[in-house]
Amino acid sequence: MKRAIVLGGLAAALAGAQPAAAQATLGWDVPLFSSYVWRGLTLSGKPVIEPDLYLTVPLGKASLTAGGWTNIELGQYDGGTISEGGGQSGPDLTEFDWWGEIGVPVGIATVTGGVTGYIYPNNAGLTETSNTIEVYGKLALSAPFNPKLSVYYDVDKVKGFYVEGGISHGIPLGTKSLTIGALAGFSNDMQPSSDPSANFAENGMTHVDLSASMGFSAGPLSITPVFHFVINNDDFTKAGNNGETNDTKIWGGVTLSWSKAFGGSEEKSE
Repeated sequence: MKRAIVLGGLAAALAGAQPAAAQATLGWDVPLFSSYVWRGLTLSGKPVIEPDLYLTVPLGKASLTAGGWTNIELGQYDGGTISEGGGQSGPDLTEFDWWGEIGVPVGIATVTGGVTGYIYPNNAGLTETSNTIEVYGKLALSAPFNPKLSVYYDVDKVKGFYVEGGISHGIPLGTKSLTIGALAGFSNDMQPSSDPSANFAENGMTHVDLSASMGFSAGPLSITPVFHFVINNDDFTKAGNNGETNDTKIWGGVTLSWSKAFGGSEEKSE
């Protein structure tokens, strides 16, 4: 699920908005990535498209957001390529995530709580036996380097924690801004890696992800290329296509986004 960056911007905008001008926001994203990487794990080893749709509704100073996200493998994969759907056909919708969360500004922080459901509709690869639900909490600070901490707990299959901490910084480049970021993931699955529900091989640091992105406007749309360099630490994050084991991986792509605010009322100038 790839909502963190967009929702961080929405929460900041809503926190700074006046109640009289509060508006709901409807939006969608259509990312095209070289592979599907989730928490450092390669889940699809070839290009994927990951469209999502979301709606944010202001609740006083807080905001309620709900949406859906999908992973679509674009082609049929060979036997050596990692595939959520088993690589049997393409295009193939291999994962659907529903989610909802509420964000509340508290001083310089935004505190968020939410729930995500992971659904795998195929009968090969990741199947419905892997369907599960997570609850999570996030803390984001409006401070230098925009520190953020996220804690996830799987309440169904894994029954373990995943924690992620990160920072980001915008570098002005003319009229644009290059955003660089770094995050580290930590797992406490609390079960042996031989359990098919385990996300990681062992407890501890899973990976470090270094990223760079820059947004461009195209009328009502925004286009955001992104590049990721991942340092793999857990044995499962090191797994690659054709049985390869890699200490690092590179992935990236471009996201096409649209959003529109509606409803609410505007203040009249005196």
